[in-house]
Amino acid sequence: MKQSRRFPAIPRFLLVVFLLAASSIAFSQAVDSGPATISARARAIHDSAIVVDTHADTPQRFVDEGFDLGNTDPKDSGHISLDKARAGNLGAEFFSIWVDPETSQGHFAKRTLDLIDSVYEQADRHPDRMMMAYSVADIERAHKEKKLAALMGIEGGHSIENDIRLLRDFYRLGVRYMTLSWSNTNDWADSSGDIDNPKIQHHNGLTDFGKHVVLEMNRLGMIVDISHVADKTFWDAIAVTKAPVIASHSSARALVSAPRNMTDDMLRAVAKNGGVVDVNFCSCFLDQRYWDAEAAQRKDKDAAIHDFVEKRTAEGKPPSFIELDQIEKEWQAKLPRPPFAALIDHVDHIAKVAGVDHVGLGSDFDGVAGATPQGINSAADLPKITQALLDRGYSEEDIHKILGGNVLRVFREVERVSQAMQTEQDSASVGK
Repeated sequence: MKQSRRFPAIPRFLLVVFLLAASSIAFSQAVDSGPATISARARAIHDSAIVVDTHADTPQRFVDEGFDLGNTDPKDSGHISLDKARAGNLGAEFFSIWVDPETSQGHFAKRTLDLIDSVYEQADRHPDRMMMAYSVADIERAHKEKKLAALMGIEGGHSIENDIRLLRDFYRLGVRYMTLSWSNTNDWADSSGDIDNPKIQHHNGLTDFGKHVVLEMNRLGMIVDISHVADKTFWDAIAVTKAPVIASHSSARALVSAPRNMTDDMLRAVAKNGGVVDVNFCSCFLDQRYWDAEAAQRKDKDAAIHDFVEKRTAEGKPPSFIELDQIEKEWQAKLPRPPFAALIDHVDHIAKVAGVDHVGLGSDFDGVAGATPQGINSAADLPKITQALLDRGYSEEDIHKILGGNVLRVFREVERVSQAMQTEQDSASVGK
């Protein structure tokens, strides 16, 4: 599981303490799988919304597992399929184009292209149920045609291989956001994933080239995504960008101390910028006890992975990413899932601090395996969020904003800024 490779090793003696604490959660905490039923009103609100999810890692499954979105196998544990999307009224999905910086070393761009192609391939296979989308207008058209709008976001600036021309090419191929860094610091943007690692050369945020990347994304109409970035990188991006940003899959640090999550000051800065923080569904970012327990088992998990790699390499069969991911999932399964309410608590907190215009959904589906909270097993469970928000007193208008309206507003403004910058550039060229 790619999301779980982010925790610092801690003393072994704490392992027992944390795992006992985690185990106690399973027994002392009542099961909370979310609303038992979806009311007629909640269903009507949910079905009338354009539900937008800003992050799903399903392309890894397309390329490495040969997975097809038309899959109807009831035993499939994946979060997204066309049937699951339809059941949850998922209208638009930003498929993550994530390149593992370790296994793809030396060919980031090639792996990026393979993943992009895999999304197009799915759309070609299922033209009656999904379509590629590149704009707000495309998303709205897909909604009217009752099709899933498929969009793409690059997760990690290392994909552009320090070449601004590759950034432009990826935009031409349909990429509509880029996360400035993944868990690895690249050559121009510091990451929260390794910011405390003294062996990594950091830049104190964004380099001059990194700032140029942000401005070029603004000019192209590519949304700047600040999930994963180090705090200084976040503030540099906010200072440089001319368009609203998103945190495509981040939650609230006031509730869980994960460095991936946004502090309240960051939430207020995103609000001032006009952007949106899209809540990550991974339990590690939603529940502090889960975060601590997962950190506690990291040393033993890493040892198990190391032994597996050593064994397979000695046999002349280096393990694939899928095999390593399966080990991650097995360790993840050892931890009890937090209550459904934890997810809504983060939505609620961000809405209170940043305002209801600045919170959305960034599930991280198919990137967090069984690490979602109770009651969220696939995209089919999205109506539970609407019911829970309704139960907490949110209006229909505000629920529509959270489900997707806020992201569409940001996307529309990014398009406007792009048009303005290109018009200004054209006028300057004519005047020379």
